Amino acid sequence: MEALISAVLGDIISRAISIMVEKSHRQTTAEEDLQRLHQLLLRISTVVEEVEGRCISNRGMIRQISIMIKQMFRGYYLLDSFKCIHKKTNDEEVSHSTFDPSKFNPAKRFRLLSSSPQIESIVIGRDNSKDLKQIILVLENMVADMKEFAIFLMSYPRMYRQPYGAYLYLDKYMFGRQMEREQAISFLLQAEPLGGENLGVLPIVGPGLIGKSTLVEHVCDDERVRNHFSLILRYEGNDLKSETETTFRDHCVIKYQNSASGEERSLVVIELLGDVDEGAWKRLLQTYERCMAYGSKIIITSRSQNMASVGTTEAIVLRCLSKEAYWYFLKMLLFGSTDPEEHPKLTSIAMELALEMCGSFIFAYSVATSLRANTSVRFWCRVLRMAREFTQKNNFVPGEYNEDRMSRYAWRIAETPRGSDDHTVFLLHHSHQKGPAAHDEVPRITMVDLIFGAWRAIPQGKFEVLQWRSLIPPYYSYVCSCEIVQHKEHLDIEP
Repeated sequence: MEALISAVLGDIISRAISIMVEKSHRQTTAEEDLQRLHQLLLRISTVVEEVEGRCISNRGMIRQISIMIKQMFRGYYLLDSFKCIHKKTNDEEVSHSTFDPSKFNPAKRFRLLSSSPQIESIVIGRDNSKDLKQIILVLENMVADMKEFAIFLMSYPRMYRQPYGAYLYLDKYMFGRQMEREQAISFLLQAEPLGGENLGVLPIVGPGLIGKSTLVEHVCDDERVRNHFSLILRYEGNDLKSETETTFRDHCVIKYQNSASGEERSLVVIELLGDVDEGAWKRLLQTYERCMAYGSKIIITSRSQNMASVGTTEAIVLRCLSKEAYWYFLKMLLFGSTDPEEHPKLTSIAMELALEMCGSFIFAYSVATSLRANTSVRFWCRVLRMAREFTQKNNFVPGEYNEDRMSRYAWRIAETPRGSDDHTVFLLHHSHQKGPAAHDEVPRITMVDLIFGAWRAIPQGKFEVLQWRSLIPPYYSYVCSCEIVQHKEHLDIEP
């Protein structure tokens, strides 16, 4: 008995000593932690890039990859925050008159600067230092398990054709939805179980302008899906309340037809804004279960979370990108292949701007176009001030997705005489999207032209402007109706 107790105590003591030694070894400086984080991110990003070129069907693998990508974005966010502050020397600081850091500054909570330029002079709080060490530990565990993961990854075939390179042409690349795409394709290619439902239904739900149509378009354009279904239809009606089999077919257009396929499976894409009448939905399913070939599928998209219950499988819920992922997205749009460390002041401004954009893809694309054309710190500060005014006056919460909410107004950035109260603003009334067939009908004046005063002959009264023209499928043009007013006469806004 004594021998057993002695063995147990010896084991406990040895474990305690090991833990103490391990902790002592982990007492690294901030600079060493950042270097380690950078090395880990390079390894993780290499694996993620390889993952995006593979046809992955296993849901467990998809979830694991999603976690890996999430932690990669988190790591880059922390790394850029620390580096941004480290590079800011006294002579590079942006004056408070042109750039007043907000309480939402992602970098502000990471530092208390001293006069020394060395990174050891950054006084990091206990919680922030813990965040840095925690992400390093998470990534180290991922790298440690990478060998087994790589074996499974290599068992999946490569894509028939690669998408646009994310790092070279991000404006022509569907960002942040690769795993959702693989999840949808996996469902479409999966055979329905015998004795189960004849017609598989996949709901895709999320707020407006979050990327539901873009995701569906990329899924339908995949060669695996086009080789699996002989016919892909798109429903272009407004709702399903009064649809019969005949009227439903009349409201469907052919997106793709594979006459060489020996199969008769069909894929129907239904895009709705809200809920669907339960009775009409059941009647439609019963009708098409009888007339559609076995293995046919339906994808239904909606802004309503209630539509998740109509599926025969787990719904894909699209949410706003995390602040870390959105920063990575905006950084690639702004700097491309240029190292952001070469522009510490612009990087710092961009990190604050990313929070003010509220996760908007359209805002990111349109603003990035102007910022890339003018790399003046003063100009970027003006854009940041405009974004803050827009967020505050529309009661938006920085960092939260507000794209589907109606905006009250937006400031015009064009220079006005110092001290003048006569600020011109434009009210935003409503927005809509147009398909590629209507590209010739979109307005010539763009939102960027309006904001930056590049359009001399501004129309009077209400008029339409082009917010953004997407360069990826389904190539929508986003048009907004607006009106120019003087804020002093029409709006209760502080000058």
